[in-house]
Amino acid sequence: MGTIFTSLSDPEFQRLFDDFRYTAYRLEALQVYGVPYEMAEFARFQAGEARGEFPGIARWADRVARGVRAGKRFHRVHVVTEPLSDYVRFECAWAYRHTVAAGEDVRIAAVPEGQWPDGLPRFDYWLFDSSVLVRMNYADDGTFVSAELVDDPEQVVQANAWRDQAVHLSVPFAEYAAGFDGLMRPARTGS
Repeated sequence: MGTIFTSLSDPEFQRLFDDFRYTAYRLEALQVYGVPYEMAEFARFQAGEARGEFPGIARWADRVARGVRAGKRFHRVHVVTEPLSDYVRFECAWAYRHTVAAGEDVRIAAVPEGQWPDGLPRFDYWLFDSSVLVRMNYADDGTFVSAELVDDPEQVVQANAWRDQAVHLSVPFAEYAAGFDGLMRPARTGS
Protein backbone atom coordinates (compact mmCIF):
# COMPACT_ATOMS: atom_id res chain seq x y z
CA MET A 1 0.00 0.00 0.00
CA GLY A 2 1.02 3.57 -0.54
CA THR A 3 0.11 6.84 1.13
CA ILE A 4 -2.58 6.78 3.81
CA PHE A 5 -4.83 9.82 4.32
CA THR A 6 -6.59 10.13 7.67
CA SER A 7 -8.58 13.23 6.76
CA LEU A 8 -10.83 13.94 3.81
CA SER A 9 -9.50 17.51 4.02
CA ASP A 10 -5.87 16.46 3.57
CA PRO A 11 -4.50 18.73 0.81
CA GLU A 12 -2.78 15.80 -0.94
CA PHE A 13 -6.02 13.81 -0.96
CA GLN A 14 -7.95 16.83 -2.27
CA ARG A 15 -5.29 17.34 -4.96
CA LEU A 16 -6.30 13.98 -6.49
CA PHE A 17 -9.62 15.59 -7.47
CA ASP A 18 -7.86 18.51 -9.13
CA ASP A 19 -4.98 16.71 -10.81
CA PHE A 20 -6.73 13.88 -12.65
CA ARG A 21 -6.91 14.39 -16.41
CA TYR A 22 -9.97 12.47 -17.63
CA THR A 23 -12.08 10.48 -15.17
CA ALA A 24 -12.81 10.27 -11.46
CA TYR A 25 -14.93 7.23 -10.58
CA ARG A 26 -16.36 6.26 -7.19
CA LEU A 27 -17.90 3.01 -6.04
CA GLU A 28 -20.08 3.54 -2.98
CA ALA A 29 -21.03 0.44 -1.04
CA LEU A 30 -22.29 1.75 2.30
CA GLN A 31 -25.89 2.46 3.25
CA VAL A 32 -24.88 5.22 5.66
CA TYR A 33 -21.93 7.60 5.82
CA GLY A 34 -21.10 9.54 8.97
CA VAL A 35 -19.18 12.42 7.46
CA PRO A 36 -19.17 15.67 9.45
CA TYR A 37 -20.04 17.98 6.54
CA GLU A 38 -23.41 16.23 6.13
CA MET A 39 -24.52 15.81 9.76
CA ALA A 40 -26.56 19.01 10.14
CA GLU A 41 -28.35 18.58 6.82
CA PHE A 42 -29.06 14.90 7.48
CA ALA A 43 -30.65 15.87 10.80
CA ARG A 44 -32.80 18.46 8.97
CA PHE A 45 -33.86 15.82 6.44
CA GLN A 46 -34.78 13.35 9.19
CA ALA A 47 -36.81 16.06 10.94
CA GLY A 48 -38.77 16.71 7.74
CA GLU A 49 -37.38 20.24 7.37
CA ALA A 50 -36.54 22.01 4.11
CA ARG A 51 -33.10 21.59 2.57
CA GLY A 52 -30.65 24.22 3.78
CA GLU A 53 -27.53 25.65 2.16
CA PHE A 54 -25.65 22.32 2.41
CA PRO A 55 -22.15 23.79 1.89
CA GLY A 56 -20.43 20.38 1.59
CA ILE A 57 -22.53 19.37 -1.39
CA ALA A 58 -22.36 22.89 -2.85
CA ARG A 59 -18.53 22.70 -2.83
CA TRP A 60 -18.62 19.26 -4.47
CA ALA A 61 -21.14 20.40 -7.12
CA ASP A 62 -18.90 23.41 -7.87
CA ARG A 63 -15.87 21.12 -8.23
CA VAL A 64 -17.82 18.81 -10.55
CA ALA A 65 -19.08 21.71 -12.67
CA ARG A 66 -15.54 23.15 -13.02
CA GLY A 67 -14.18 19.75 -13.96
CA VAL A 68 -16.92 19.08 -16.50
CA ARG A 69 -16.29 22.48 -18.11
CA ALA A 70 -12.62 21.46 -18.38
CA GLY A 71 -13.59 18.22 -20.15
CA LYS A 72 -13.29 15.90 -17.14
CA ARG A 73 -15.81 13.24 -16.14
CA PHE A 74 -17.02 12.55 -12.62
CA HIS A 75 -19.05 9.39 -12.20
CA ARG A 76 -20.10 7.02 -9.47
CA VAL A 77 -22.17 3.95 -8.81
CA HIS A 78 -23.87 3.55 -5.45
CA VAL A 79 -24.94 0.02 -4.59
CA VAL A 80 -28.08 0.51 -2.52
CA THR A 81 -30.16 -2.04 -0.67
CA GLU A 82 -33.93 -1.80 -0.71
CA PRO A 83 -35.77 -0.77 1.25
CA LEU A 84 -33.55 2.30 1.32
CA SER A 85 -32.00 3.57 4.53
CA ASP A 86 -32.91 7.11 5.56
CA TYR A 87 -29.36 8.11 4.73
CA VAL A 88 -29.62 6.85 1.14
CA ARG A 89 -32.99 8.64 0.79
CA PHE A 90 -31.28 11.80 2.01
CA GLU A 91 -28.38 11.34 -0.38
CA CYS A 92 -30.75 10.82 -3.31
CA ALA A 93 -33.07 13.70 -2.47
CA TRP A 94 -30.62 16.31 -1.19
CA ALA A 95 -27.23 15.46 -2.73
CA TYR A 96 -27.41 13.45 -5.95
CA ARG A 97 -30.05 15.64 -7.56
CA HIS A 98 -27.66 18.60 -7.23
CA THR A 99 -24.47 16.85 -8.24
CA VAL A 100 -26.20 15.36 -11.30
CA ALA A 101 -27.35 18.86 -12.24
CA ALA A 102 -23.68 19.95 -11.96
CA GLY A 103 -22.66 17.24 -14.42
CA GLU A 104 -21.82 14.20 -12.31
CA ASP A 105 -22.95 10.87 -13.75
CA VAL A 106 -24.52 9.20 -10.72
CA ARG A 107 -25.80 5.66 -11.17
CA ILE A 108 -27.66 3.33 -8.81
CA ALA A 109 -27.34 -0.45 -8.52
CA ALA A 110 -30.28 -1.48 -6.34
CA VAL A 111 -30.49 -4.89 -4.68
CA PRO A 112 -32.90 -6.39 -2.14
CA GLU A 113 -31.74 -6.27 1.47
CA GLY A 114 -29.43 -9.19 2.23
CA GLN A 115 -28.18 -9.50 -1.34
CA TRP A 116 -25.20 -8.02 -3.15
CA PRO A 117 -24.31 -7.73 -6.86
CA ASP A 118 -22.11 -10.57 -8.07
CA GLY A 119 -18.52 -9.58 -8.60
CA LEU A 120 -18.59 -6.26 -6.71
CA PRO A 121 -16.68 -5.51 -3.52
CA ARG A 122 -18.39 -4.35 -0.34
CA PHE A 123 -16.05 -1.40 0.10
CA ASP A 124 -15.69 2.06 -1.43
CA TYR A 125 -12.95 3.29 -3.67
CA TRP A 126 -12.00 6.13 -6.01
CA LEU A 127 -10.35 5.41 -9.35
CA PHE A 128 -8.72 8.34 -11.13
CA ASP A 129 -7.88 8.07 -14.84
CA SER A 130 -8.28 4.28 -14.57
CA SER A 131 -4.81 4.17 -13.00
CA VAL A 132 -4.79 5.78 -9.53
CA LEU A 133 -6.71 3.72 -6.96
CA VAL A 134 -7.72 5.00 -3.53
CA ARG A 135 -9.47 2.58 -1.20
CA MET A 136 -11.83 4.33 1.21
CA ASN A 137 -12.05 2.83 4.71
CA TYR A 138 -15.01 3.42 7.02
CA ALA A 139 -16.02 2.18 10.47
CA ASP A 140 -19.18 0.08 10.80
CA ASP A 141 -21.22 3.23 11.54
CA GLY A 142 -20.05 4.91 8.31
CA THR A 143 -17.46 7.15 9.96
CA PHE A 144 -14.46 7.83 7.73
CA VAL A 145 -11.31 6.09 8.97
CA SER A 146 -8.75 6.50 6.18
CA ALA A 147 -8.08 6.49 2.47
CA GLU A 148 -5.23 4.37 1.11
CA LEU A 149 -3.44 5.06 -2.15
CA VAL A 150 -3.04 1.57 -3.64
CA ASP A 151 0.04 1.07 -5.77
CA ASP A 152 -0.42 -2.64 -6.61
CA PRO A 153 -1.07 -2.86 -10.39
CA GLU A 154 -3.22 -6.00 -10.01
CA GLN A 155 -5.56 -4.22 -7.62
CA VAL A 156 -5.80 -1.26 -10.00
CA VAL A 157 -6.76 -3.59 -12.85
CA GLN A 158 -9.33 -5.29 -10.58
CA ALA A 159 -10.82 -1.89 -9.66
CA ASN A 160 -11.29 -1.15 -13.37
CA ALA A 161 -13.13 -4.45 -13.83
CA TRP A 162 -15.33 -3.69 -10.80
CA ARG A 163 -16.10 -0.26 -12.25
CA ASP A 164 -17.17 -1.77 -15.55
CA GLN A 165 -19.33 -4.37 -13.81
CA ALA A 166 -20.94 -1.78 -11.52
CA VAL A 167 -21.80 0.48 -14.46
CA HIS A 168 -23.27 -2.50 -16.32
CA LEU A 169 -25.46 -3.44 -13.34
CA SER A 170 -26.66 0.10 -12.60
CA VAL A 171 -29.10 2.65 -14.00
CA PRO A 172 -28.75 6.43 -14.22
CA PHE A 173 -29.89 8.21 -11.06
CA ALA A 174 -32.69 10.05 -12.91
CA GLU A 175 -34.10 6.74 -14.13
CA TYR A 176 -33.93 5.24 -10.64
CA ALA A 177 -35.53 8.27 -9.00
CA ALA A 178 -38.28 8.78 -11.62
CA GLY A 179 -41.64 8.17 -10.02
CA PHE A 180 -40.12 7.04 -6.73
CA ASP A 181 -42.31 9.15 -4.44
CA GLY A 182 -40.82 7.82 -1.21
CA LEU A 183 -37.32 8.87 -2.20
CA MET A 184 -37.87 12.45 -1.08
CA ARG A 185 -38.53 11.85 2.61
CA PRO A 186 -37.24 9.73 5.47
CA ALA A 187 -38.88 6.34 5.98
CA ARG A 188 -39.49 7.07 9.68
CA THR A 189 -38.47 3.55 10.57
CA GLY A 190 -35.31 4.51 12.41
CA SER A 191 -33.06 3.13 9.67
